[in-house]
Amino acid sequence: MAENKTVATAVPPREFIAGVEPAVRRNDALVLLEIMEEISGQPATMWGPSMLGFGHHHYAYESGREGDTFAVGFSPRKTSLVLYGLLFEGADLTRLGKFKRGVSCVYITRLSDVDPAELERLIREGFERFHNP
Repeated sequence: MAENKTVATAVPPREFIAGVEPAVRRNDALVLLEIMEEISGQPATMWGPSMLGFGHHHYAYESGREGDTFAVGFSPRKTSLVLYGLLFEGADLTRLGKFKRGVSCVYITRLSDVDPAELERLIREGFERFHNP
């Protein structure tokens, strides 16, 4: 069975964020880091070269493939913040604000485009749903 390509690394998350460009993305990443740490009660861990994850999620598919990843997280990319763990059965994104929905993630251009209370609610619900220590 194939190994997961994206695994936890020892890179310090704040060190990674310090190199994020443009500055608006770096600043939003620092805010999102604080929000996710507070909600999850977990420190950030770098996953692969550009994802910050919080908590632990073990998954198993019907195919027999199993693996470990984070419960919620994000990646500050050049054009948007990519948020993971917010899409699940019953997730209500109608009041979030301006975003694009991917297959398994939510894309936002800047934090100011979304309602902070709704974002925090989705992060909390996603963490509660996916975190299995």
